[in-house]
Amino acid sequence: MYDMIVVGGGPAGMTAALYALRNGKSVLVIEKNGFGGQITHSPKVENYPGTLQMSGNEFADQMLDQILAQGAEIEIETVTAVEPGTGDAGADSAQGGAKQERSVHIVRTEEGGVYEAGTVVLATGVKHRMLGLEGENELVGEGISFCAVCDGDFYSGQKVCVAGGGNSALQEAILLAEKCSEVIMLQDLPFFTGEEKLQEVLFAKPNVRGITGVKITGLERNEEGLTGVSIVRSTETDAKEELIPCDGLFVAIGLIPENEPFAGLADLNTFGYFDADERCLTKTPGVFVAGDCRSKEIRQITTAAADGAVAALAACRYLNAGAV
Repeated sequence: MYDMIVVGGGPAGMTAALYALRNGKSVLVIEKNGFGGQITHSPKVENYPGTLQMSGNEFADQMLDQILAQGAEIEIETVTAVEPGTGDAGADSAQGGAKQERSVHIVRTEEGGVYEAGTVVLATGVKHRMLGLEGENELVGEGISFCAVCDGDFYSGQKVCVAGGGNSALQEAILLAEKCSEVIMLQDLPFFTGEEKLQEVLFAKPNVRGITGVKITGLERNEEGLTGVSIVRSTETDAKEELIPCDGLFVAIGLIPENEPFAGLADLNTFGYFDADERCLTKTPGVFVAGDCRSKEIRQITTAAADGAVAALAACRYLNAGAV
């Protein structure tokens, strides 16, 4: 049995593990794919304090080495359920309080693993909604990006396309327009769905143009990466295919949280994110949430790491308030 099980091996989950380990707790981190989460898609990370530049994979490897050196155990499995214990200690005890008997949470995986812990941190992250095109995954980090704050500088003075038309896509394009020679918005609907004010700000820029009613049908590449996108403009009478040369494609068609298996432990908002505030607490005693899977305004490495620290320290207070 462990003091803490962390579900998810991204920056939030590994930071939670680190803080718990440094507080003398035993920790198991269960990750279904590869450690690092979305940050591994970034070829360069230049916005993490104290680090001039590194790749997302380097960052993930360093975090993993750090928690392993502190004594973390890891499993590559897919968590399918967390069965909460029956203890009656509420969220207030996570902030410190009288000692109470704590119950044991059971974590089950698709591979048949069954693990027990006094606390669980859900750091399940999100995944970017993809276009579903051939060769798309291979071009992530080689011309396809998802974050203008993270990767926009790599396209300074170059031509980029942005797939999407909602608020997120418009905000990404506004940032890119400050750096890139040209920004082309590609929206599959007949109109942009983002706020009118954002549209006014974006399309007032001379280096931005929008194309609506188009579908991206293909990705052109050479040995160095993306070179253009193929689109089809649909009208009532005709469908015209054309190639738009570009150096980069920013995909901003939404994020997908994968929190449904844990809906009984923590409330979800209308978009499927854990409906928890900055304290990272849930309605289930001993269960905490951290990172991009939580309802929040900003999703960056720094905010994920901050959540991990908050959740871990809350879990440690919960454990220290009683015996498991």
